[in-house]
Amino acid sequence: MVTKVQKWGNSQGLRFSKTILEEADIHVGDEVRVSVQGGKIIVEPANRIHGRYDIKELIAQMPDDYQAEEVDWGPPQGREAW
Repeated sequence: MVTKVQKWGNSQGLRFSKTILEEADIHVGDEVRVSVQGGKIIVEPANRIHGRYDIKELIAQMPDDYQAEEVDWGPPQGREAW
């Protein structure tokens, strides 16, 4: 695919065809990582975790014998409605 660098406001941008984005598994609104390697611009999915932790990794670290329990945090301290 050949495309042009185009001016958009104070920035420059590239347009990618739907086919190219599908091959790269990138969708409209996805975050991408842009880097330069050997004089080439590399655009790849960021695969970023939304937030600081990955819930699947946290659950995998739980002991097999873990039992959830209720915790009493004491009486309301403000105008909470319990």
